[in-house]
Amino acid sequence: MPASQTPPLSVDHVVKTYRSRGRDRVTAVDDVSFTIAPGAAVGLVGASGSGKSTLARLITGSERPTRGSIGFGDVRVERLRAGRLRRFHSQVQIVFQDPYGALNPLHTVAYTVMRPSQNFLGMSAADATRRMHELLETVGLTPAAQYAAKLPHQLSGGQRQRVVIARALACEPQLIVADEPVSMLDVSLRAGVLKLLARLREERGLSLLYITHDLLSARVVTDEILVLNQGKVVERGNTKDVLQHPQDTYTVQLLDAVANPYAAAGESTR
Repeated sequence: MPASQTPPLSVDHVVKTYRSRGRDRVTAVDDVSFTIAPGAAVGLVGASGSGKSTLARLITGSERPTRGSIGFGDVRVERLRAGRLRRFHSQVQIVFQDPYGALNPLHTVAYTVMRPSQNFLGMSAADATRRMHELLETVGLTPAAQYAAKLPHQLSGGQRQRVVIARALACEPQLIVADEPVSMLDVSLRAGVLKLLARLREERGLSLLYITHDLLSARVVTDEILVLNQGKVVERGNTKDVLQHPQDTYTVQLLDAVANPYAAAGESTR
């Protein structure tokens, strides 16, 4: 299915509880509902422990909700098993926050990026090689031949994250879940990766769920923001509006916790 026909994601009254020590239960996600329209980008923002990574695991099918449903087109994600879940994972790819842990240290860049094309799309080695070079060029690792034979330890953090993104694109996904994709990168590298995600979304019509604790970074790549606090959505709205006019005190605290790079230019987020 072309990216322009990406099925929207729908999260409907999702609850996730875990049993803690003893008989108590902890609610990590509490009655969360939202949708991502085709080609849209939604930011899921909250501090550590707010439930955003739990929600990412539910959306990608690695865990199942206690209550509620998650739809991807006409697919109920929480009902998927085995082969159908594998097919779903070719359509919904996740970019993790740790580019160091996300790559096998023994596999070259070429192998890492080629395998999804071969496994999910059934490409021949020759076709997968051509696609690998195209994808490396797409994510800014140029010339591609210079990077194909490298191992992860031979790359910078920003280069590794670009390899992770190239791998995610290899099976032609319709939705990318980016879970804190720049939090472990140097400040100097973050802007480049964020701009890459924004460009890929625009050029390929990808839908994007961008998960972060940093409200200001969401400004670069998202249309809409949902703010999570203790598993609940406490604020949602247009990204610019939420940044400039936060309504919830928790949102204000998140904004105050990060430096505002726009203040030097006389631009305020609020």
